[in-house]
Amino acid sequence: MLNTAIIMGRLTADPELRTTQSGLSVTSFTVAVDRAYKRGDERQTDFINIVAWRSTADFVSRYFRKGQMIAVQGSIQVRNYEDKNGNKRTAVEIVADSVSFCGNKNDNNSAGSFSVLPDDDSQGFTADDDEGLPF
Repeated sequence: MLNTAIIMGRLTADPELRTTQSGLSVTSFTVAVDRAYKRGDERQTDFINIVAWRSTADFVSRYFRKGQMIAVQGSIQVRNYEDKNGNKRTAVEIVADSVSFCGNKNDNNSAGSFSVLPDDDSQGFTADDDEGLPF
């Protein structure tokens, strides 16, 4: 079986870091992704919900802002829940395994490409480790 999603687009808002009751870092954000085709003169855009955990959440909330280009690699997750009115709802989102800067320095104030490998605190970026960053 295979469940892999890779998207690249712009953040629709600044990511906000939260902490679970057990102390895990988590952030949710939305990425606007243009479709490869146009409908008439209009370009179609999808708004993809992303969830990042642990060091990836710390990294995204520290270095990414609204409007910046981001590449996200992860897996699609489908959750069923009840809203506050008791209606059954379904949420579809990508759980980020890694994120990267995209574009050029003038485009989004990043410095090219840099990836973080999350969820294994022995690898990748941690929130207190900014040595070796390309900016």
